[in-house]
Amino acid sequence: MSDFRQIPSVELLLEAPPVDGLVQQFSRQLTVRAIQEVLGEIRKSVGSQVGIKSNKEIISQIEGKLISWTAPSMENVINATGVILHTNLGRAPLSRSAMEAVQRVNGSYNNLEFNLESGERGSRMDHLEMLLNQITGAETGLVVNNNAAAVLLVLTALSKRHKAIISRSQLVEIGGGFRVSDVMAQSGARMVEVGTTNRVHLEDYENAIDEQTAVILRAHHSNFKIIGFTSEPTLQELADLAHQKGILLIDDLGSGALLDTTRFGLSHEPMVQESVKEGADLVCFSGDKLLGGPQAGIIVGDTELIHKIRKYPLMRALRPDKSCLAALEATLLHYLQGEAEKEIPIWKMISTPATRIRKRANSWAKELSRGEVIAGKSTIGGGSLPEEVLPTFLLSLDELKPNSLVSELRNEELPVIARIEKGHVAFDPRTVLPEPAELLVKGIKHVVQRQ
Repeated sequence: MSDFRQIPSVELLLEAPPVDGLVQQFSRQLTVRAIQEVLGEIRKSVGSQVGIKSNKEIISQIEGKLISWTAPSMENVINATGVILHTNLGRAPLSRSAMEAVQRVNGSYNNLEFNLESGERGSRMDHLEMLLNQITGAETGLVVNNNAAAVLLVLTALSKRHKAIISRSQLVEIGGGFRVSDVMAQSGARMVEVGTTNRVHLEDYENAIDEQTAVILRAHHSNFKIIGFTSEPTLQELADLAHQKGILLIDDLGSGALLDTTRFGLSHEPMVQESVKEGADLVCFSGDKLLGGPQAGIIVGDTELIHKIRKYPLMRALRPDKSCLAALEATLLHYLQGEAEKEIPIWKMISTPATRIRKRANSWAKELSRGEVIAGKSTIGGGSLPEEVLPTFLLSLDELKPNSLVSELRNEELPVIARIEKGHVAFDPRTVLPEPAELLVKGIKHVVQRQ
């Protein structure tokens, strides 16, 4: 019983000067809740070998709880993994212009859905129609919150209760365990599979078309490759067949490439402009993959179809907000102005020559007075260009406990995410943005000195 008497009351702690400061900083209500939780934990420990803590220790524990509760759970990290589109680390970082655009529209009222010329209500999609037309060659376009939503909306609006034909080789699983087949089922379209896992022929599609068929869906193998004994009709062939039969061709490109990836030593990734030119009625693609912008699903194509989709009720649930549209507009402007490689972070990373990366790795090794610079490989990631790599140079640290080092780096004030390669801790400069590079070296020094 005497142990319980040593536990201070909530009122007594609230009167302590340090706690008064916590009340001012965090509010009385939240501070009282923290006190109650800490005191509850202490009561549970009574009778154990741990003695009652002093008031100073209790107040420190209360402060720690308050700081933990109010700290942002989403924070910036340094990506030193060499994976450019790292899904777990937020995929594509935005360009400076895109970030400024987001800040601009969120710090004030804006004309999101207001026509300044007429003084009447406008559409939020009007802000991007011209850009999407100029860049992709499509008649018009609209934006939703991600590419899975784009495919879902298109199929629901145009193929609900009708047949949608897709090759078995294209029934891909995307991130988080979601599958194209699941999206199609949710849309209400009646999925018709044709061909085999590795081979599908034009006549397979032709034989499957009947009066209940509304669309052919082509889903790009964005996150895997089928090699060996394979065949698929070209997009042009599918477009010709679809239009001959009076149905629609929907091309789900996924990655959203607007630049020719072969220019950077990578294999060819189908481009949105190519799909439009080859006759797809609608093309769906992501905003935060190879396009290098915010998370978004973009649909471009025939004006009449786009307008029909815009009026579909599901569009209301999937529409993007002002932040997404502002960032996407700024990103698309980089393409329109021919400056994507200079301004969009992922394209700057992809286009950086290995010789420049080696210089950065050497400068880190020199500053640290440790480590070895070795040849390595960067990957694109984000379900884009599977198995494609870019030559790079890594700062490699030979540590006795590599797992311990990478764990401690993740707990730095600005967490550093590295990789372990052949038992060494490796840092790839390709994916380290210029601004936090100094903090990377500082973080490594700090952790290594503690080991």
